Amino acid sequence: MFIVAISVLFTNNLARQLQDEEQKNMAIWADATRQLIFADNDADIDFVTSIIEKNTTIPVYICDEQGKILASRNVEEKGLSTFNFRLSTTKHHGPIELKIDENTTQYIYWDDSRLLTQLRYVPYAQFALIFIFIAIAVITMLTGQRSEENLLWVGLSKETAHQLGTPISSLNAWQQLLAEAYPNDEYVPQMKRDIDRLQMIADRFQKIGSEPELKEMNLIPVVEDAVTYMRSRISSRITINDSSLQGVSRNVYLNAPLLKWVIENLLKNAVDAISGEGTISLQIHENEHDVMLDIADNGKGIDIKTQRHIFEPGFTSKERGWGLGLPLAKRIVEQYHGGKLLLKHSQPGVGTTFRIVLEKSENS
Repeated sequence: MFIVAISVLFTNNLARQLQDEEQKNMAIWADATRQLIFADNDADIDFVTSIIEKNTTIPVYICDEQGKILASRNVEEKGLSTFNFRLSTTKHHGPIELKIDENTTQYIYWDDSRLLTQLRYVPYAQFALIFIFIAIAVITMLTGQRSEENLLWVGLSKETAHQLGTPISSLNAWQQLLAEAYPNDEYVPQMKRDIDRLQMIADRFQKIGSEPELKEMNLIPVVEDAVTYMRSRISSRITINDSSLQGVSRNVYLNAPLLKWVIENLLKNAVDAISGEGTISLQIHENEHDVMLDIADNGKGIDIKTQRHIFEPGFTSKERGWGLGLPLAKRIVEQYHGGKLLLKHSQPGVGTTFRIVLEKSENS
């Protein structure tokens, strides 16, 4: 920036010098024009004519007292008009008076030469280049940072899936032994369901670490599966109202295990936000292009200060929590499904509504 400032100062100084030089040249040109006008037939006008003709860059206008252009040089035809030059003090330089006789006075005006005009734009061009350079640097830095974050997410997901793999395999083996030893025990099948659940969670983390496959599916069964799973694991004092989904069909492109995890995560957050009795409601909306799933609770709500940070990794308002649920859910919806996960609205003491937006499929 210091070099640019020096360059701008140098350019401005050069422009002032060039303008002063042009003003001196125009004074000489005006004097030559005056001598040419008053030259008699025997005068040698070659010298003054050469001075006049050497001006090939500075636009010059000779006007009468009413501002009408009588003659011009280095001016395009569209620049010639009956413009009152005496009132145009901002664009044109001058005037230099040419006293023709006692009753007639003409005036010489001139514009900046093309070189001087271009030179005046150099500082703006320099600042524009600096701005572009800074913008490219910032974009490159943010892109690099985002790539590092992506690698961190991928590494974390794959490592988690890998670490879960061994104990899940061991639990499967133990469950099979218990099933053979106690075939009529009612708790062994429940253990199997929980182990399958752990396996599904490991599979989800494995999919997060790689590009998931999206299929055209009806969104409603995926939502209902998540609701059914949560109903059996929450307090009977909390009601999940999904009656508006019954008989509805909305086709979108999705990865069922990952999107189901997102819905379960939002339902868990809604359960945590409700102290005592409460209701969680699910609503489906649509427009011409998108399908929208709203998950609303009448819990404690989120204050405005907290709302700005809920999707930041590591941020949590819970006493026990890692602050990864919502950021991961947002990543799954937006980066893997091309949709949106947003906080539609929240008010302390009233409740919170999250919205999942997914693009309709062609057959929806």
